[in-house]
Amino acid sequence: MVKSDVNKAKTPDNPIYHFFNELGIMEQLVTTRLERALPDGLSKAQFGVLNHMVRLGKLESPAELASAFQVARPSMTNTAQKLAAKGFVDVVPHPKDGRSKIVKITDAGVAARGRALVALAPMFEQIGQALGIEVFETTVPLLQKVRVYLDENR
Repeated sequence: MVKSDVNKAKTPDNPIYHFFNELGIMEQLVTTRLERALPDGLSKAQFGVLNHMVRLGKLESPAELASAFQVARPSMTNTAQKLAAKGFVDVVPHPKDGRSKIVKITDAGVAARGRALVALAPMFEQIGQALGIEVFETTVPLLQKVRVYLDENR
């Protein structure tokens, strides 16, 4: 494609395309803001794992976590190892299958997740004041509907 062709290329006139395009841009912006605010040297991925484990309150293997986060198993193993090095999780042998591992959040990991939420609160407050809480009360149920569909149709 030559430069003039690129300039003539049109964005698809499709609301689903625009929805996913907006989500992609927002994901980049959110990642940058989160990682600036997160304490303890946490990355967005590491915070996500701690948050997931606290919310669900169950032990999972690296493979199960990788599936939940839609990442390759080696990526999740790396994330779990980094969290273990910080003392936020323990990676222990699976009680029923000694060949596999289980990731278990530690008290320090629960506390790190709590510190992260405290550190993120000013950002949430600022955004809520700027846009109004109603935007989120209206949007979250709609986003959840799309998430559930996508999750059920992986």
